[in-house]
This record gives sequence, structure tokens and C-alpha cells, in this order.
Amino acid sequence: MPFDAPVDPLTGMPAARFGLYLHFPYCLAKCPYCDFAVAVARQVPEERYANAILAELDARLAASPELRSKPLESIFLGGGTPSLWHPRYVAQVLDGIAARLSVSPGAEISLEGNPERADAERFAGYRSSGINRLSLGVQSFQARTLKALGRAHDAAQVELAVSLARRADFPVVSMDFIYGVHGQSVAEVEEDAKRAVALSPEHLSTYALTVEREVLAVDTPLSKQLKRGELELPSDDDVVSMAKVVRDVYGAAGLHRYEVSNHSRAGFSSRHNALYWTGGEYLALGVGATGMLLTPSPSRYVNVRSPEKYLSEVEAGRLPEEGREVLGAEELFAERLAMGLRLVSGVDWEAVCERYGQPVEPRRAEVARLVEHGFATLTGGRLALTEKGADVHSAVCARLL
Repeated sequence: MPFDAPVDPLTGMPAARFGLYLHFPYCLAKCPYCDFAVAVARQVPEERYANAILAELDARLAASPELRSKPLESIFLGGGTPSLWHPRYVAQVLDGIAARLSVSPGAEISLEGNPERADAERFAGYRSSGINRLSLGVQSFQARTLKALGRAHDAAQVELAVSLARRADFPVVSMDFIYGVHGQSVAEVEEDAKRAVALSPEHLSTYALTVEREVLAVDTPLSKQLKRGELELPSDDDVVSMAKVVRDVYGAAGLHRYEVSNHSRAGFSSRHNALYWTGGEYLALGVGATGMLLTPSPSRYVNVRSPEKYLSEVEAGRLPEEGREVLGAEELFAERLAMGLRLVSGVDWEAVCERYGQPVEPRRAEVARLVEHGFATLTGGRLALTEKGADVHSAVCARLL
């Protein structure tokens, strides 16, 4: 069941133009690579958090009432571990959102879950609450890799989770994987890819492990180990080989790459994630969540990362923001071009320049050089990176910005 969303003319991607991200911060344990806003908790304040989310939404709509009438085309419950949240509270929140915003009938509504939290009753509850896309945090089928990543499940639990998801009639099942892990081999990554496609998912997201502190939001146990010289990661050549084998295995199974780290069957690309890559607008609710609003003027805000502070701020009737950044034309241009170049379809780079008042001519020679040297293609005005170019995406963007 592909979801409704307009096609972004600059990239050709079906993408939500207005979405909502809801962050559920609670976990039973924190993975050593995770830099998200998460809190380890044995007792999760499920009802209190649901009430706080809707209270924050009320406060944001009071500040931006024009958002009430915009078609909401995607909702994403991420974390943390949203599958720790009882379905009754997920239903409460989704019903509350629908009562306050204009949710499109064909909206994509995703929930992240961990395989070890899968059970038939819980999955059925999420499905009946309105969740129509389940994203499982698998990361690997290999016991050694799962241990290195601090994951609590095993391969059998992954297969059971997918089976239960199918029984619950989720229209879309997605899985997340990581490669480039310490101790991991190219052969193990290939085996993970083959086992993943054998489960017939509609969507797969596969990311290279990020450990370097300078690209993380906060220090992680692995980033500290790397800094102390205690962590040996696979070589750059091995990581490139891992990325290639993932593309080859997924592609042969009909899951085609549509973004640097994402593959899907035809029609099943993520409408919500595409919103981020195509300059859409999104509300964000919950601990540590980041949102971007384009009206009345473009700005990005981030909520406090402490659950206790978040709850106290919201319950006191205050917006739980840690900071807000006004986005000018140059910032919007840089993000739109860089994100667009992550997409296999590419982006109409001249139209992006014109939209944000940036000069075209000084960049034309650089675009020609990228094409000449095999880093990009230019078709119908749309600039798209080749696999060679995607491997150096940041460097390409730096030359164009």
C-alpha cells in the first residue's frame, strides 16, 4: 500500500510536505553507538508522556494556528524505543493528533520497534491504532555484531517479529541495518543483506556506523573508545565493499536504492523521510525532538533532551525548547541542495539556486567538472550523483555551496 504524497518537482520524489515527528525517549538499555535523546527506564511514565505530547501540540498550535489547516501527510514515532509504549497510549496520541490537525486519509504513519519487544497482541494494537508502517531496528543478524552494538535480540527474534508484523497486517515492514561495525567482515554484511531480503520487506535502511565525535550530537561510549585508541573499525576499503555488496544484494531482490542509505520496492519509499530530503515542513514533539517550520518565517527548533525537564516544562504550560534557529536563504539553499543530492533521482540544482536567490553562473563550471569526471549526471536539468559521487557526497556539496 503506497501512501499518498505529492511529488516534489525538484527531485521527482513522492514526499510529504507537512509531517509530524514524535520522539519517544525511553529504552531498556542505551546502545553504545546511540547519540539520540534517550533515557534508560524500567518504569516508563506512559500515560504522563502521552498527555505531555498532546499538551505540547496544543502549545505549538496556539503559537502557529495556521498549521491546523495544513494537510498532515506523515507521522513518525521514533526513539528511543516506541514499541515500549502500550498501544492504548499510542492510540490516544494518534487520536489526539487527528482531532487537532488535518490528517490526510492516505497518510503514512510509522512506528519504530525493537525485535525483542514483538508480540502478537502488541502489534495488533499498534495496527488498530492507525500505525500502517512498522520499522524494525534489526542492525544485524550476526551474534557478534549484535553484541558489539549492544543489541538485545537475536536472529530468531527478528524473523519472529517480521512474521508477527505480517500477521498483524502492517502494509509496510521496514528494517534498519548497520555496517562498518568493529569486528565485522564484508562476508557477514553480505549474509545480513541476503537474510534481510529473504524476509520480503518493502523497505530497508542501511547505514554506515558513525563513531566520530565531531559528527555526533553527543559523545557515545564508542566515540570515547575510538578517541582512546581502543576501537578498531574496518578499513575504508572494506566499508566501501560493504556498501557495494548491500546495494548489489538488495537490488537483485527488487529493493532499489532511492537515497544514499535507503532501498525500497517500487512505490514504497518513505514519504516521511523524503520530507526531510526535499525541504518539507515538520512539527516535532517530545524529548530532544527537532522540528522545522516555514511559517510565519523559516526556523528550526530543538526540544530539551532531559525527560524530566521536558515533562515539567510542558506541564507548566511552556514550550519545551532548548533553542531555535532562524533560517535564512543561504541556510535553506545549502540544506535543500545537499539533501537533494542524497537522492538517486537528483535535484534540479538551478531551480534550487533560483528559489533561494543564489547565483547559478559561478556554479555551472563546477557542475560540468563533476559530470566530466564521473561524479554526477545531468539529465533534464536534474543533477544526480553517481555511486562514485555518492561516496564523497560531503566533498561534492562543499564544492557547490
